[in-house]
Amino acid sequence: MTAPLRIGVIGAGRVGTVLATALRAAGHEIVAAAGESAASRTRIETMLPGVRVAKPTAVARACDVLLLTVPDDMLGNVVTTLADAGAIHAGQHVVHTSGRHGLAVLAPAVAVGARPVALHPALTFTGTDVDLPRLDGCVFGVTAAEPERALVEQLVADLGGRAMWVPEERRSLYHAALAHGANHLVTLVSQAMEMLAAAGVADSGVAPADTLRPLLEAALSNALTYGDAALTGPIVRGDVETVRAHLRELAAATPQDLPSYVAMARATVGRALADGRLEGRRAAEILVLLDAARVTA
Repeated sequence: MTAPLRIGVIGAGRVGTVLATALRAAGHEIVAAAGESAASRTRIETMLPGVRVAKPTAVARACDVLLLTVPDDMLGNVVTTLADAGAIHAGQHVVHTSGRHGLAVLAPAVAVGARPVALHPALTFTGTDVDLPRLDGCVFGVTAAEPERALVEQLVADLGGRAMWVPEERRSLYHAALAHGANHLVTLVSQAMEMLAAAGVADSGVAPADTLRPLLEAALSNALTYGDAALTGPIVRGDVETVRAHLRELAAATPQDLPSYVAMARATVGRALADGRLEGRRAAEILVLLDAARVTA
């Protein structure tokens, strides 16, 4: 680490509190934090003991690096409010952690002379000290101008991460990739556990999560290593009757999960066809089944 930074945090949610804790451990000073909810206040007390709790304008005025860790839809309004109040000053680094937004959302801060940075950790957070070791090796999606590169590299290094530079015009696509992979994975796994519960596997004394864990861990590892070549199962094999049985049982037992099964199965057909592992006639038969199920779902 080079010279310690004086950092203020607005938005003491899961992300902001953990990043501030890690930066404090790296030797930086967290001068103040703003958090409106009771949960945010508790996080500050627990993770950042001794750090002053203040209003957002007071936090912004007190620091040289302002870390904005508020929800995406609130970010623009927060920046505008702070700039209009005169709380942001020339030369100050204003850093947000939104995956979707780049530098444009910080325009009101830039207009008063601030130096903008978008710094998004590609990680899910609990908001507890469990997250701290997970930062080691974490990739940060960064958008910043060349003059801010030194600050970005310092912050990312002090957080134990790696910087990945994302063009301004590709921020939403970058974020969509992460949300699709992580958020929809949670939905997918939760649905799979729901299906297993409906199948009665818990009656044997084995929890759905225990049944899925080795399978999903292997599938994830293989997919990250081999991509589409890791595909296994009835669709890539062209097992039409197995798919038919899946659709019939899902419609009867967990109809709420049928639409997502159909959508993912259609996507899998397309990818298996593209890499030549699924024969065209079999693909067409499966798609007919999926289309019929989609109509009734």
